[in-house]
Amino acid sequence: MSVWSLVVVLSVAAGASLVMSLLGTALAIPLARRVRYVDHPGAHKSHVKVTPYGGGIAIFVAAWLPLTVLFALSWLLSVEWVAGTFGEEFGHYFGGLQEKRGQALIILIGGFLLHVMGIVDDVRPLGAKLKLTVMLVVALFVTGVGHVRAAEYAGEFNSIVLSTAWIVVVVNAFNFLDNMDGLSAGVAAICLAILAACGLLAGQVFVPGLACVFLGAIAGFWVFNFPPARIFMGDAGSLVVGYMMAVSTILTTYYQAEGTPPYALAMPLVIMAIPLYDFITVIAVRIAEGRHPMQGDQRHFSHRLVEHGLSRRFAVLTIYLATAATGLSATLLPGATLRETITILVFVLMVLAIIAILESPAKKPS
Repeated sequence: MSVWSLVVVLSVAAGASLVMSLLGTALAIPLARRVRYVDHPGAHKSHVKVTPYGGGIAIFVAAWLPLTVLFALSWLLSVEWVAGTFGEEFGHYFGGLQEKRGQALIILIGGFLLHVMGIVDDVRPLGAKLKLTVMLVVALFVTGVGHVRAAEYAGEFNSIVLSTAWIVVVVNAFNFLDNMDGLSAGVAAICLAILAACGLLAGQVFVPGLACVFLGAIAGFWVFNFPPARIFMGDAGSLVVGYMMAVSTILTTYYQAEGTPPYALAMPLVIMAIPLYDFITVIAVRIAEGRHPMQGDQRHFSHRLVEHGLSRRFAVLTIYLATAATGLSATLLPGATLRETITILVFVLMVLAIIAILESPAKKPS
C-alpha cells in the first residue's frame, strides 16, 4: 500500500468518526437538557448560562465504538481471508492489527474507566485526591499491563514510572485546558494531526490510525463547542481527550533507524509545549498564592490573555496558533542531529518566553 493510499484510508477513518461525533453531539444537546445533565454558571466558571454536557460522551462513542468493532473483527477474521479478499498488503496490516489487539484492549478499558469517572464527576463533583488516585491506577494499568511505555531504554521500572507520570500529567493538562469554549478540543485536534503526520513519517500505521480516529471524534464535537459553545465536553470528555493524547504520544515512534540518536524523543514535549505551559504556570500561580494546586480558578493562560484585552474567541485562536507553531517544529525532529534538536528546543522555549512576557501583568502607573 502506497503512502497516499494509506493517507486515504486514514482520512476515511477520521471522516467516519467525525460523522459519528457530529451526529452524536447534535443528539446530545437536547438529550442532556432533558435529563438535566448540564453545567451551571458560577464559582470559577466563566460561562453565563446553563449549558448542556454530553459532548464528552459523543467523543467517547465516536472513538471507542469503531475501534471496538475493528479489534473485534481482528478476533473474528483471519489474515488469510483478509489477504485473499482485499490483497496482500491489507493482510499484512491486518496481521499487525492482530498483534496489537491485546494492547488495544487495555487502552480501550483504561479510557472507559476515565470516561465513567468523568461522567460521575460532572454530575456530582469528586474530590481531587480520588480523581488523582483513579488516574494513577489507570495509568499504571495501561503502562504495566498494556506495555504502553516510553523510554524503554531506561529499563522497565524507570520506563513504567516515566510513562505513568506522563499519562497523569497530560490527562490533567487537558482537563485544565478545558476552561474556555473550543480550547481543549481545538488544541487536541492540532496535536493529534501533527502526531498522525509524525507517525506516518516514521513508517507507522497503528498510531496514525488511532490518532486519526481520535481526531475525527474530537473535531465533530469541536464544531458545536467553538465559541460561543452550544455544548460542553465536561470531565467525561476532557479526561478522555487527555488520555488519547498521552497514549498517542507514548506509542508514536520518534526515530526511524537503528542506531539513530534518540533526540526525537523530545518530540512529545515540543508538540505538547502549550498545554504543558498552561498546566505548569497555573500550578505555579496557585501554589504561590497559597491555594491547592487542583483548585479551579480563572488564572489559566486563556484567562490571562482575556485580561490583556483579547476577546475569548481571539484568545482561543491565539492558543491554536501557538500550539501549531511549536507543534509543527516537532516534525523536524525525526533524524535530527543534536545541534538541530537543541535549535528546535531553544525555538520552542523562546516562543514560550515571548508568551510569558506578553501575558505578564501590566505595571500600574505610579
